[in-house]
Amino acid sequence: MRFVSALVIALASASPASAQHAPDVRDGSHDMDFSIGNWTTEVTIVKDPFNKPDEQIHMKGSKVARPVWNGKAVLEEIEAGSGGDHWQGATFFLYDPKTGQWSQNFADSSAGRMDATPSFGGYRDGNLEFYSQEFVGDRAMLVRGTWKVRSADLHTYEIDRSIDGGRSWHLSFLASVSRRK
Repeated sequence: MRFVSALVIALASASPASAQHAPDVRDGSHDMDFSIGNWTTEVTIVKDPFNKPDEQIHMKGSKVARPVWNGKAVLEEIEAGSGGDHWQGATFFLYDPKTGQWSQNFADSSAGRMDATPSFGGYRDGNLEFYSQEFVGDRAMLVRGTWKVRSADLHTYEIDRSIDGGRSWHLSFLASVSRRK
């Protein structure tokens, strides 16, 4: 019993300095600044990336992104169309300073509500990557959205989907975005 008491006293008196220190969180609160402004966009939507990757819709349009809360959030509005196809979407990006991550919350005008599950992410290998999971019918899939900044006036956004746990990815959406002069 004396051993247990001595152990409890030793643990209780251990200094907090001996506890592991969590790594500092990188301040990424302005990671989305590159997207702020007025843009033109060319959009490709792949209808069925797993079975019919060649069936695509191509549209041209515009994107406007503006900062909210001094850049700790960004609101993006997109509109594109071609022929009989017309698409509108809005994305609200939120920065969490505790985790150093962004959430990407998307709404399509035809649905009239935010997606059920936001994507989460941040910088990885020089690109902004966001991940989420969604269900199409009974099938679960991983979704990866990747922002690639090519220059101050050009960036791309790509959505890839995986039905095998991330071993392979299939393109389902691509936007090439150029700053409007």
